[in-house]
Amino acid sequence: MWYFALRNPSAGVQRLALAVVILFGLLALFGAGQASAHASLVKAEPADGAMLQQAPSRFSLTFSEPVSPLVLTLVRPDGTPERLTSFRSDGQTLDIDNPQPLGIGTHVLSWRVISADGHPVGGSLLFSVGAVSAAPATGEVVDPWLHRAIWMAKISLYLGLFLGVGGAFALSWLAGEGRGGDRFVVTMLFAGLIAAPLSLGLQGLDALGAPFEQFAQMIVWQTAFATSFVWTALIAAIALGLGLLALVLPRVDAKPFAAVALIAAGAALAASGHASAAAPQWLTRPMVFLHGVGIAFWAGALTPLAVTLRRQAPGAEIFLHRFSAAIVPVVAVLVIAGTVLAVIQVETFSALVDTDYGQLLLAKLALVIGLFTLAATNRWVLTRPAEAGQTAARHRLVRSIAVEAVIVIVIFGIAAGWRFTPPPRALAIAAAEPVSTHMMTLQAMADLTVAPGRVGTVSANIMLMTGDFGALDAKEVTLVLSRPEAGIEPLKRIAIKPGDGTWRVDDLVIPFAGRWTVRLDILVSDFEMVKLEGAIDIRL
Repeated sequence: MWYFALRNPSAGVQRLALAVVILFGLLALFGAGQASAHASLVKAEPADGAMLQQAPSRFSLTFSEPVSPLVLTLVRPDGTPERLTSFRSDGQTLDIDNPQPLGIGTHVLSWRVISADGHPVGGSLLFSVGAVSAAPATGEVVDPWLHRAIWMAKISLYLGLFLGVGGAFALSWLAGEGRGGDRFVVTMLFAGLIAAPLSLGLQGLDALGAPFEQFAQMIVWQTAFATSFVWTALIAAIALGLGLLALVLPRVDAKPFAAVALIAAGAALAASGHASAAAPQWLTRPMVFLHGVGIAFWAGALTPLAVTLRRQAPGAEIFLHRFSAAIVPVVAVLVIAGTVLAVIQVETFSALVDTDYGQLLLAKLALVIGLFTLAATNRWVLTRPAEAGQTAARHRLVRSIAVEAVIVIVIFGIAAGWRFTPPPRALAIAAAEPVSTHMMTLQAMADLTVAPGRVGTVSANIMLMTGDFGALDAKEVTLVLSRPEAGIEPLKRIAIKPGDGTWRVDDLVIPFAGRWTVRLDILVSDFEMVKLEGAIDIRL
């Protein structure tokens, strides 16, 4: 089909373009999958810091959203790591088999999973069997340059999709007979083609927490292909290839390929990432798509337009007129889509200052305001004199467009930083999840759940059992929370029994985040009191 299209462009181009549209459309459809917030651990059995009288038969990890396990490791008190490969998953909960009896001392359960938005999440918890010992080192080593490489590859991919594909579209649809900037556009397209597979491999390294030395290993690439980012890389490669094809074909035949490449660039961005993973996806994915297409249209035209005007190439005025006529509605779409995504991701004004994601957004907004100011000046002050042939206005316009292009590249750098910062929306979802802990002695055990598991007004739910998992009918239960290192006196609340077999403490105010010591004073009879102790982590 490719050979036929190139030999007979007028007859084959439409069929080939349609086939490519169907191809990347199917890829985006099947690659989208289910996605939600950035995953976080909300419950663990045994709980972090738990002191157990006997080794558990299994471990259980419950997350705020469906996850896929990547690496599960148990580190014994002597520092010996053991890979855990026997587990079951129902999406949000991983039940992990304990391979053999555990020795006396403190163990570390290290986990690394990949969340539905395609980003890896890792952590570890400590528990002791029989007695507390020095916590063993997990031995995890992550190359300090890995995140820098991911960031740089992300920027290169943006350059390819926005400046390369967008530039190919501008040269095919907006430029007149004489056009400039072809070499720059080709360079950006090749940069993107190199960055797409490189970014995928780096994603595999990051997912496994592996160093650069393992980049060529099969497990790294198998892991990368199991993430949602594979669809972004694949559709991006299609877009970049079509952009190159649009530059070598005659202009009349190149237009369909350039248009499909622009659409594919938006689809690549919508296939994975924080914004695409947000709910409701019927809104967020189209907004990401429109935002990406709008950026590619605007940013991609800047360099070819500036070069064409500077060279005073034939048709430069036509290029400028077409771009200035189209940019106003494009900017309107960008503003609407960007505003919708920002509101969904940030949710509250305080999150703009209190979170890394919000601070990056503020920096981006400051640059965007400057960019819009330049664009407005170019559009309503300089464009008409430049179209009329005024040399001074044209030179000033070229310089202004060059500044626009520099600001755009800086914005790409900021946007690439979002790869490492969970949005406030995801943090809020995680904070709203309950936290739990399990406490036990030979006489009794209890499951304590605090909801939501964050600072503020919460409710505590207590389920009591005997040491052999039978029902425990207590006469009174008192919940005691303490954090002496913060200078807080113990918070004591008498629980009520609502009649469903549990005990509750409502309207409990927890003032600070961090690890709290928990004690349950259980009055079993007039002459017997059982005390259970544990710890619970309260989020900010």
